[in-house]
Amino acid sequence: MNSQMLLTIVGGIQWTVILTLTSLAIGIVLGAGLCAMRTSGNKALDAIAACLILILRAVPPIIWLFLIFFGIGTGILEITPFQAAAVGLGLITAANMAEIIRGSLSAVHKGQWEAARALSMPAQYRMIDIIAPQLIRVSLPSVATYAIGLLKDTAIASTIGVPEIAFQATHVSQLTFRGLETFAVAGGLYIALSIPVAWASRWADKRMRLKVAR
Repeated sequence: MNSQMLLTIVGGIQWTVILTLTSLAIGIVLGAGLCAMRTSGNKALDAIAACLILILRAVPPIIWLFLIFFGIGTGILEITPFQAAAVGLGLITAANMAEIIRGSLSAVHKGQWEAARALSMPAQYRMIDIIAPQLIRVSLPSVATYAIGLLKDTAIASTIGVPEIAFQATHVSQLTFRGLETFAVAGGLYIALSIPVAWASRWADKRMRLKVAR
């Protein structure tokens, strides 16, 4: 493989990273909303959120991307491949983030909530100063694990034309007929991108545990 072909594959990194971060951001925001619905105590809101989460998680990601890009994108709205991929992966991430956040909330000891209420702190300060730091510490490993999985899942965006790593590798392999070498490089790039995420997660988790210990 010559340097030009290698640079072509490497050029997909920026799209992979941007798509991962965009989908994760959408997922965290919407996931927090779904979690709020599930923990609101309102049976109707809980049922709606639970139904949405089930649907979003049950349908394969590639089907969502096809529905959004080839369905909505061609018949209702004008949407780019990247936008379709970000929305599709973002919605799936929202469903998973809602469950991660809900599980993390349940892991925060009820005594912490009672202590915060006993101090007569306003609700927003109870969440920001007492509950949120513990919630982040508990949920961080799960969020990081999901982020690594999401990074790999961005490869399906190549099926609708997002020029990320897998798309570029497919293009190069079709030109050179050297699929083994080409996709080995692509696999190496995914590994290289995943390692810093795992390292940063462990570092942040260790730092937060030290703060809690103090």
